[in-house]
Amino acid sequence: MMLTEDKISHLSHVLLKNLIERNVLELVEDEGMIRREIKRTIVAELKIGEDIDQSVRRKLQSFSKKLTEGSPEWEILYKKFFREEETKRGRASG
Repeated sequence: MMLTEDKISHLSHVLLKNLIERNVLELVEDEGMIRREIKRTIVAELKIGEDIDQSVRRKLQSFSKKLTEGSPEWEILYKKFFREEETKRGRASG
């Protein structure tokens, strides 16, 4: 599910504010530039997730045994293939 521009913008403000408040980040650049980079990263990660989802769905649809989306078997295979695809793309987090 893609987030709206407003939600992504809000997330970038919240993230930046918290990073500054927790002294995780010291500003050496303009806040606007940092927020734009946070937004760009969020959008890129969402795109990767959507690409992985489409790839996994194509794989599941290619099975000779037709699986019903939402069935326990479909859910198990979807999660398995999604994790595998994340690992292939260097995205999995242990």
